[in-house]
Amino acid sequence: MGDLINRILQNYPYIFALALFGIGTFTVLTHSNLLKKVIGINIMEGSTYLFFIAAGNIRGGVAPIKDMASQGEVIHVNPLPQALMLTGIVVSVSVTALSLALIMRLYKLYGTVDAREIHQIRNEVRASGNSN
Repeated sequence: MGDLINRILQNYPYIFALALFGIGTFTVLTHSNLLKKVIGINIMEGSTYLFFIAAGNIRGGVAPIKDMASQGEVIHVNPLPQALMLTGIVVSVSVTALSLALIMRLYKLYGTVDAREIHQIRNEVRASGNSN
């Protein structure tokens, strides 16, 4: 039992990322409010950033900058996951902005941001169009 707790404590970023991803997935699947769905997607994105940054980390590693004062073998942290996550953050901010703009447009058209109500309004309009 002590070994299991020790492993959990050593791998806490992965467990936290998994919990965040689960919270985001639950939010997306259970809420019909489109703003809440966007928030859930952002939580999921944040968990993937945490996961990749944690995977690229090396315990005891230093920044990948050449230090002439240090003597001996130095372990450097891989900068690639961090650079990729910066790119991912920029893309996710853009996708979030586009999603919010579309939600605003839907609100202007339908007067609600609830996906079920929008679907119901569209079905009513479609049914009234077919009866004419």
